[in-house]
Amino acid sequence: MSTPSIPRSVLVVGGGAAGNAATILLRRAGIAVDLIEAKDDWNATAGSGITLQGNALRVLRELGVWEQVERSGYGFDAVGITAPDGTVLHVSEDLRTGGDELPATVGMQRPRLQRILIDAVRAGGATVRLGVRAESLDQDDTGVSVRFSDGTEGRYDLVIAADGLGSATRAAIGVTDRPEPTGMAIWRVAAPRPTGLTRTDLAYGGPAYIAGYCPTGESTLYAYVVEANRDRTTIPAHSYADEMRSLAKHYGGHWPEITAHITDPAQVNYTWFDRMLVEGSWHRGRVVLVGDAAHCCPPTLAQGAAQSMEDAWVLSQMLSATDTWDDALFQAYYERRVARVRPVVEASVQIGQWQLDGARDADVPGLMGRTMTMLRELP
Repeated sequence: MSTPSIPRSVLVVGGGAAGNAATILLRRAGIAVDLIEAKDDWNATAGSGITLQGNALRVLRELGVWEQVERSGYGFDAVGITAPDGTVLHVSEDLRTGGDELPATVGMQRPRLQRILIDAVRAGGATVRLGVRAESLDQDDTGVSVRFSDGTEGRYDLVIAADGLGSATRAAIGVTDRPEPTGMAIWRVAAPRPTGLTRTDLAYGGPAYIAGYCPTGESTLYAYVVEANRDRTTIPAHSYADEMRSLAKHYGGHWPEITAHITDPAQVNYTWFDRMLVEGSWHRGRVVLVGDAAHCCPPTLAQGAAQSMEDAWVLSQMLSATDTWDDALFQAYYERRVARVRPVVEASVQIGQWQLDGARDADVPGLMGRTMTMLRELP
């Protein structure tokens, strides 16, 4: 006769890609999960678009939402390199890092992906509380007592910190790492998709380091231009559309049609590129970091969401495979993940640094190819 599993309870802090993925998978394993998210709207309207490589799609398939993602996004298998005037210089087939049965890449409207994950969290039976933060964590050998911003309290076997780049949970448990700017920044906007635009194209040169776009549906895309970062306090929000348009107007091909739609500053997003990799371990006691709370990198390889969701997948597998949740397990999670995350962070930063340095002999295709080949392996 098998010994019944010990009932377990987990608090997930943060309802982004990593937190939602962990919640879905842990609930499927029969673990009780409370999810708290500081934002009242559960990030349901934030962001313009997202590029999901095959290894991200592989996790989404594990979450049971691949068919919805496939219907809602736009899949493609190639990337083009163009001159600033729009002349196509090279088209390469992307590696299918999620396996041959999944596209190399799917572009999606970010709010649509979030809605799909929210619905899956709800369907899994987790307890969800929005507009709530964890104000204090009091640990002992058997669990974590948490006091919440709404005055309530809870007791959990484990807390998963999925609260992003500025993770308050990371700071609360004494991890001092913070995101550091790489020197670049990106302007992003959603726009209608021009006829004939069926893949990502990247233009190097001109007034920006990169000007690119990604189809996100039958009639939509998101476009972006990358420049040296500037003091955000000197850029008034009402000028965001003007700022992005002033860069984008120098690019040809599909860009004139895209640029004509960059008119509403409220729809334009401006963020710096950051890097971080927490070293040594991603836990303190029974609080474990996942996703951007543990690592972040520039989007030069489009691996941010993929690596975050892989964290959640791996940790959930390890938690559901044993009743012994201890330092050895959490350290094994870190060692398994850091071996994969580190080369992604380093390659993403290196690609940007080569551009900042104006390196003419940089082997960007080689570095990208080696990294993506590694990502084809299961995490």
